[in-house]
Formats: sequence, structure tokens, C-alpha cells
Amino acid sequence: MEPGLKLLIQLVLEFAPVFVTILNKRSEEALATTKEQLPTLIEGFIETVYTFNDNNAEKSSAKETLQQQLAAYQRETQTQIANQQRDTALKLPEVNKILDNWPLRLYPSQILESHHSYGHKPLKVFIAPPKIQFDQFDNKTETAADIESMLAEGLRNFINKNYSFQNLTRPIEFLAGAWDSKRFHSESSIKALYGMLKTEPILILESENDGDYLNFRIAYWGLGQGTYYYKTISRLSYKEIVQNSAKKRALEWKQIRDELLEIGAEVEEINQLGQDNIFNLALLEKAEKWQAQGIDISKLSLQYRINQQDIEQLCQVLITCHCLVAGWVADIYHLVNYDVPPLLPELLPSLLKDAIDLQSLQAFATSYKQVYEALEKQRLYWIPELSMQLAQSLSHLSDSSWAQTEVEYSITTWLELRQVSLQQFTHPLEAMQSAVKIEDEEYIQKLRKYFTAIDDRTSLQLTDKLIDAIATLKYKRSLESPNLSKTITGHSGKVTSIAISPDGEVLVSGCTEQAVNIWNFPTGKLIRTLTGNLGEVSSVAISPDGNFLAVGSGVHPRSNVKVWHLTTGKLLHTLLGHQKPVNVVVISPDGQLLASGSNKIKIWNLQKGDRICTLWHSSAVHAVAMSKDGTVLASGSSDNKIRLWNPRTGDPIRTLNKHDGEVKAIAISPDGQFLFSGSADTTIKIWHLITGQVLHTLTGHTADVTSLATSPNGQYLFSGSADTTIKIWRISTGELLHTLTGHSATVNSVAVSPDNNHLASGSADQTIKIWQIDKI
Repeated sequence: MEPGLKLLIQLVLEFAPVFVTILNKRSEEALATTKEQLPTLIEGFIETVYTFNDNNAEKSSAKETLQQQLAAYQRETQTQIANQQRDTALKLPEVNKILDNWPLRLYPSQILESHHSYGHKPLKVFIAPPKIQFDQFDNKTETAADIESMLAEGLRNFINKNYSFQNLTRPIEFLAGAWDSKRFHSESSIKALYGMLKTEPILILESENDGDYLNFRIAYWGLGQGTYYYKTISRLSYKEIVQNSAKKRALEWKQIRDELLEIGAEVEEINQLGQDNIFNLALLEKAEKWQAQGIDISKLSLQYRINQQDIEQLCQVLITCHCLVAGWVADIYHLVNYDVPPLLPELLPSLLKDAIDLQSLQAFATSYKQVYEALEKQRLYWIPELSMQLAQSLSHLSDSSWAQTEVEYSITTWLELRQVSLQQFTHPLEAMQSAVKIEDEEYIQKLRKYFTAIDDRTSLQLTDKLIDAIATLKYKRSLESPNLSKTITGHSGKVTSIAISPDGEVLVSGCTEQAVNIWNFPTGKLIRTLTGNLGEVSSVAISPDGNFLAVGSGVHPRSNVKVWHLTTGKLLHTLLGHQKPVNVVVISPDGQLLASGSNKIKIWNLQKGDRICTLWHSSAVHAVAMSKDGTVLASGSSDNKIRLWNPRTGDPIRTLNKHDGEVKAIAISPDGQFLFSGSADTTIKIWHLITGQVLHTLTGHTADVTSLATSPNGQYLFSGSADTTIKIWRISTGELLHTLTGHSATVNSVAVSPDNNHLASGSADQTIKIWQIDKI
């Protein structure tokens, strides 16, 4: 291993405790803030998450949900504080004095005003490159490399490949070439930068020339961090690196020279090709001879001749060190702030290649574990997966003890989450038998892959038993899978929307054949058909009292909303004003408001038909939902965004922007705590409605998620998709419970009966299917 890479051991072990301290401090601050400012809300959370079945597995899920929500509050508060600091940073009276000696070529305003309009807030990375005086060597390198350019290019390649600025989950904004220190340098430059840029998460990698050494320093501060970390973490002997490179070249030249001599090449011709390698080899052979005779050659001033290749080798060592630190800090930053698992463990083998040694890997493993242990206070449920990931990255080593330590930590935490004691069992994997669930299959398969890699046959046998137990659970679940009760036919066009009356007696369906059918829900028999200048029906909604039926028209110019009396079929109102197709209608839970969405959302008085206000969207609105208390309206649109509004005043509350495709379905939990969104990106996101933080991202559909509905008890989420399936999810854990198949085209709409016994689905295959779900 290159001597320079030995700094990694000290680097990581020095730096890890800092993050541990930050994490522990944040955990305490978050809990203190919660106790002082949010007691009523947290009590509501606890009451919500403990409405599930009273067993250990459900309590674990509830605890996980609560931890996620606490973390969401913490991040929301930090963001608000950062925004306030950002607004005032440039108004400080001493700003001009600071800018006189500003250490960067970029002004603070240019850095603070840079935006990352999607994904997570990027970590900004600066490099303060070394200024090495190569003329101190006996021979001067006439083409001394530009260290800064090579270092920047190497780090840029690493970041662009693994942490690019366009990356939605782990973005780094690398600002190469920005360092231009004047009077401010070292500690003073960091203090000046922190004073102006404390609202931005920043990492500065500084290498300062100190004789034959480079002092390698790190400066870092993250979101909401009260101070900065700045420390010299290693002294790197760059003279030793270039001298070792020159010696290595000499040995390589010796092998080539001997091969040329063997084939009869002339010595004079060979020497012309050797250049400075001839001098270096002669010096190396003398040094070896003297050393064999007992002379301490370290006391001699042996100067090998260096060239561009040696300088490039120094740069490669610096690039590797910078990449390791940038990746490690970025991993921890995105893990702590955005729940993104680390990436560097899987990059280590390819990044360090032959230069890596076991001691360096152990240092990284130790540092990650320290961070994971600190995270236990906030997000214990992360640990099994994170530790398993690290174990897999270490499993290829000849010494498996470090990887095994991570696996044991992973399994122990898994058991702790499920409140399983080891006292009754001889092996941890045996203890897992009592608590394993179907959603653990991916984790168990990772365990099996690991035990296969290290050839641990005993653990493999126990892991196979866990896989068998999961197979048994799957079989039992299949016996309890929702049954298809009936298929309702009668539409000659695509069924676009369905709704079930509050008493469970009536099912309403709208379709592209410009008609609305009203069915007896228990029997599936047609009661009546509503027609009359409807256009293609895009959406139907029934009022909570069962008296009103709202129908949205999806074809311009008949872009209107009609309100009917559900029982008699009498037309009560025709609401005009939309200039583009009405894609969705929804009635508030209190029955007072009707919302209709096209490219704008219009709010109406349901009973009178008067327009109350208009909510302005910039693109087509596909989905709308209202909270139970009627204080929040959520809308999803073709610009990939979700907007929250006060439906009575029309005031915007916030915009949520985490989907990568059009938002096509929206639902709100019965208790008003959670928002659910389905998208053309094939995912479903579960949001905390108050903070706007994502709690779960559900994956499993293979095409657009087109419809969502929650069960009346708030425990289950139902999703329909263009992949023709319906999926049933457990809200508290994000676990996929069932996949229902039977439709042959897009499932456009799903609705749950008030007694939670039946699910109805409307499809582009012109049918409505009724499923029995009382056993889930």
C-alpha cells in the first residue's frame, strides 16, 4: 500500500466521533424540541400508531413510524432555521470587510443563491489544493504538473459517477477552482466561510505544504450544525511518495532492461531509452548493497530523480484520499438528513484496489459502526440493513472477523426491534424463527448470500429454515388472499371512476361512454343510468350523507361538473367555469365543499352550487383529496408536484416535490395524519401531512399508479395501476400484503366499502370487480 494511504486509518478514526457527537446532540435537541413545542401532536401520533393489533410486531412498526415522524419534525425545523439564516447572512454590516479577504473566487451570494430544485439539498465540496515546491529536489521537473487540475479532475470523475449533482438521493455540488485564499487561510479562512455560508452543508478538503509533508485537513458543517469541525487529520509525506514512485520505476526498468539484453539489444541503445531510470537504478542498487552491509541508509540523503509520472502518482494518492473522505462525509450527511443508506462501503474494493490493506478497511468499518450506534437513538430500524450492507462489502476478505461482527450487530438489532430475547435460544438465527415475517425475505436472502460467501454451513442451514418459514407464511397468506366476489359488466367504454355510498348500498361508476351507472352494490344489479350532455365522465364522488352525486366531465367544451340527487337521479346543478377537461371531483368529508380539478381547481358550495375560490395550477390536475376536518386540500398534477391548500380561503400551504413522474392519485388517511400519492414513476409515497416529509416509498407496481384508497380503519392502502393489478399495503410498515390480478387493462379507480369488507375496482377493460377483503 502507498504510504500516503495509511492516513485513512487515522483520518476515519479521528473523524467518526465527531459525527457521533453531532448525532447524539441532534437526538437530544430533537427530543427536547418535541417535548416543549409539540406535546399534543406527538400524543396524537402515539395514539395513532398504537391503534393497530397489540402484539410485538405491530408495536415495533408503530415505534418505527413514530421515530420517522420525530426525525421529520427535526429536519423540518432545521430547514426553517437554515432559511432564516440564509435570508440574513448577506445583510451583516461587516460583510464588505470579510469580502476584502474572501478565500474563494465565488462570492457568498453566488453560493447561497444556487438552487437544487429537485431531490435532496446537495453537499457542497471545495478543495484547497497544495502548492508544492518541486525545485527542492536535486533535479527540477521542467513539466511539473498542475496538482490542482489533476486533483480536481480525479475527484470530479469520482463524484460524477457516484454522487453527481443531478443525483436525486446523494447529490454533491463540487465547486472546483473556487479556492483563492488571500490574507485569510487555514483557521481564519474556515471561520470566514462558516460565518457567511453556515446555512449550506459544506465540506472543505485542504492540503497545505509543510516542508516535505502535506498537512491534510478537513472542514465540515452540516444542516443545523451549531459550529464547524476543522482539524489536521494526517501529515502526508509527499517526498516519500514521489521517491518511492521513482524507485518503483527503476525496478520496472531493470526488468525491461534485462529482457532487452536477453534478446541481444545493445547496451548503449538501451541506456538511451532508460533516461533517469538508469541513475535511479544505480542509486537503488547501491542503497541495497549498503543496507546489506549494515549501513543505516535512512541517515543518507538519497535523492532519486523524479519525473511527470512520479508527480502523477502523488496526485493519484491525493485523489484517492480526497475521494474516500468526500464519499464518507457525503454518506453520513445524506444518511442523517435524508435517510439514504451509505454507498462508500460497496465502492471501497474498486476504489482502493491493490492499495488497500486490512487495517484501513477495519478503520472504515469501525467508523461506520460508530455512526450506526449513534443512530440507534433516532432510527434503530435502519441498523439491520446498514450493518448487513457493510458486512457484505467486507465479506471478500480472508479475515472474516470484521464482517462477522457487523452481521452479529445486524441480527442483534433485528431481534431487538422485534423484542425477541436470546435467552431461550442457542443461536441468534434460531431466535429469528419466532418473529420472521414475509417482508423480511429480502433481508434473509442477504444473510444467506453472506453465509454462502464465507462458507458458514451451520448458519446457512438455519437461514434456510428461515426461508422455509417465510414460504409457509406466504402459503398461509395465499389462503387468506382476497377473493373475487363478482364482476359487474354493462359499460361499453372504459370505467374511469367508481364510488360507494356511505351506507354501502349503492355503487356509482362513470365511463368514457358518456354515462354514469348506479348499481345496487350488494347484488350488482343496475338501478339507473344518468345521461344527458355528460361527455366522457372522468370522475364521480358521493357526499358523506349519501344525498349528492358529483360528476366531472373530461371533454372540452363540455368541461363541467354536474351535481345530482343520488336517490332520485334529479339534476341539481351544472357548474361551469373550467376551460379545460375536468379530470377529478371530490367532496369534503363534512359535505359542504366540492372541489373540481382541470388545470385549475375550483372550490364550490356543494348544496348551493356557488363558486367559493379558484386554486391556480400551472399544469393538469389529475388527483385531489381533502382531509377529514376540511382544512387541507391536496392536489397532484402533471408537473410531478403535490400542492397543499386551505380549501376555504384558497391559500397555498406548501408544495411537495419528490416524485419523478406525474402525480396521478392522491388519498388522505381517515385521521388526517398521512398523505398518499401515486405517480407515473410507478411508486407510492406516504407523507406526513403536517410536515410534508416522506415516511415510506412503496415500490412494486411496474406501471403508472392511477388510483388510491384507504381502508376506513386507516390500516391499509389500496392501489390500482396501469400494470392491471391492485396491491394492498400495510400503512404502518409499508409492507405489501397482496397483489390482486384479474383485470386485463388499467385499473382506473378503487373504492372500499364502509364496513371494510369489500373492495371495488373499475378498469379500462370495461368491468367493475368486487373483492372480498374482510380477512386481510
